[in-house]
Amino acid sequence: MSIEILLNEFKTVAENPAKQLADFKAAGKKVIGVLPYYAPEELVYAAGMVPMGIWGSNTKTISMAKEYCATFYCTIAQLALEMLLDGTMDQLDGVITPTICDTLRPMSQNFRVALSHKLPVIFLAHPQNRFADYGLKFTMDQYGNVRKELEKIAGKEMTNEDIQNAIRVYNASRAARRKFVKLASDHCDVITATKRSAVLKASWFMLKDEYTEKLEALNAELEKLPVCDWKGTKVVTSGIVCDNPKLLAIFEENNIAIAADDVAQETRAFRVDAPENADAMMSLALQFAAQDYEVLLYDKFSSQNRRGEFVANLVKESGAQGLVLFMQQFCDPEEMEYPSLKKALDDAGVAHIKLGVDQQMRDFGQARTAIQAFGDVLEMRK
Repeated sequence: MSIEILLNEFKTVAENPAKQLADFKAAGKKVIGVLPYYAPEELVYAAGMVPMGIWGSNTKTISMAKEYCATFYCTIAQLALEMLLDGTMDQLDGVITPTICDTLRPMSQNFRVALSHKLPVIFLAHPQNRFADYGLKFTMDQYGNVRKELEKIAGKEMTNEDIQNAIRVYNASRAARRKFVKLASDHCDVITATKRSAVLKASWFMLKDEYTEKLEALNAELEKLPVCDWKGTKVVTSGIVCDNPKLLAIFEENNIAIAADDVAQETRAFRVDAPENADAMMSLALQFAAQDYEVLLYDKFSSQNRRGEFVANLVKESGAQGLVLFMQQFCDPEEMEYPSLKKALDDAGVAHIKLGVDQQMRDFGQARTAIQAFGDVLEMRK
């Protein structure tokens, strides 16, 4: 299958999650909505159901969710609730609500109140001290609760072998996505910013085995191409989510390619594999414990600014000339981290810009001017 056909298929999925949901339901499958971040999707897959990511929307306007949300909640959370209230997600059979950030924590209760008459809401709390034995035990206990609730919805128990198989499927998917990110940089003349985003975003709306098969086919086709001699500039993107096609098209207008990313919805979601141990639930807990260099998670070595240095090194190692930080408005973890991140980037001599974004943006004039100017600066520094 040609690269163009595969890219169009990924784009169609990325742009039409509602159709994906309808198709799954028409096929007789049960579907579980999964909010950010680090929910054990493997358990949904192991139960024979479809996990579907919920990361807000670039096309909706917040209306009904205002009745439940404070005005300073980020638009990702508010629009997720909006879609569940306005009927967009009525065909879901349940929702998993992690509580990693200060917005998602109270929002999980908003979901329970707003949706109790519609569908089951599965609460998931992660430990801050995830590395210690008691942190692993807490994670396993929480994942065990999620497992029980999913078994109720599925109408069957999942075995250790079911979960082990799901881990293998997901590890293969993570490996394929990591490979794609590298190939996308090598072939950024073919994989533009918008196409790259669509491929990665589609993973949230497909069964992982089907997604991986299609992505491996794309990777194989890309490997046949010579590495492109890119004449433009390259950047690393960072933030919670930056999947708006109109915003990413500005990169293409200015001959800017994405060399790598530090985005929660993209690479951060598949950076770490789950070990394939005998105890599958412990494997999932160990995977969460191994998550690192993450603004949303506790870092006992935060005073060393390890994450800032990690991001700065990512820019250099990827061959990028700078970093574009998409700062989600009202995202406390990102806003609090920015001074230390800026210091690490400045100390490493990495040029960067910070763009304030939210999912209700419709006018990208200021962003266009900022990206164009940043591209000119990077071009002069090459």
